[in-house]
Amino acid sequence: MHNPTFIRAFLVCALAVLLSACGSVIDADKVNYKTDAVAKIVPLDIPPDLTQLSRDTRYAVPGGVVSASAMSGRPAQALATVAVKQVNDVRIERDGKQRWLVVNRSAEDVWPIVQGFWKENGFEYVIEQQQLGLLETEWAENRAKIPQDFIRRTIGKVFDSLYSSGERDKFRTRLERNNSGGVDIFITHRGMVEEFADKTKSGTIWQPRPSDSELEAEFLARLMVKLGVSSDQAKSATSQQTTATPSTGLITNNTGSFISLSESFDVAWRRIGVALDRTGFTVEDRDRTQGVYFVRYVDTSAKEDKGFFSGLFSPSKADVGPVKYRVLIRYVDAKSLVTVLNATGQTENSPVTQSILKLLSDDLR
Repeated sequence: MHNPTFIRAFLVCALAVLLSACGSVIDADKVNYKTDAVAKIVPLDIPPDLTQLSRDTRYAVPGGVVSASAMSGRPAQALATVAVKQVNDVRIERDGKQRWLVVNRSAEDVWPIVQGFWKENGFEYVIEQQQLGLLETEWAENRAKIPQDFIRRTIGKVFDSLYSSGERDKFRTRLERNNSGGVDIFITHRGMVEEFADKTKSGTIWQPRPSDSELEAEFLARLMVKLGVSSDQAKSATSQQTTATPSTGLITNNTGSFISLSESFDVAWRRIGVALDRTGFTVEDRDRTQGVYFVRYVDTSAKEDKGFFSGLFSPSKADVGPVKYRVLIRYVDAKSLVTVLNATGQTENSPVTQSILKLLSDDLR
């Protein structure tokens, strides 16, 4: 007959070994994403029918695809001072709070690398369009943010789905050809947080949270490594201090509303593109030679029981569907002026266009 004391001692020792083994495999990285394929949060974002957009030939520029192969037609304006860090054929540039990669390779060579990069980091795509140079991930949870307490270290690996950080992230990657024949790569983050719906705490809703520039920098650094840069070089290149952002103003007068940026066209084009990505607009096309972004916008702000983010970009059950607008950037008197036009390119001073300008202005600050 076995000794009960011996059995208990054996079980305690076995449990201790198991606990130490569990603790040794904990991922200590800043990010550890896993897309939830069962309970997706797509309805909080743009309508599903807009995630794979068909091309509108009315916006095509003769001579080639606008978004991926015809970005060098406009005369270059004087650029604001930016911090540059050269690493082989990949460098990171910074202007104010913005950081982006410049890769001296063709778009055809870079696209499959970037396309595989996000999947390797645990993401799935809701937008994957090479013609537009656009990739957008599904909402995913950063599992590295979940506290590693005693319970999670012991049984968390077995019942991992019981734990949640209460946050979800998605990332948009935009590739644009530059004047030197290479590619500029922009990564933008959007976040959601789960909060109680009311004081009774009987239910929760998802609400937007601010974009995280540190997450954007983290993935820029990781993408640099994917493109062949060493980890130390990538970390050093993305850790530089930010510089002051040029002044931005939302102006309304008798003729309508517009955004005034005290910077060149090239800088304004880049900043507006990033702002559109961060605020979740569906960009159908872009024509840099004319300074125009072609976007879709769903105005459901008048409906009740919708959060701010959901109200702007969720599908509407009403007959009013997504409306096309043009975001126009013009360089006038040493300033870049941003206006919103309707689908035919006419000036429209409506509550919707003012809302679009307000969203962009808030992100540009």
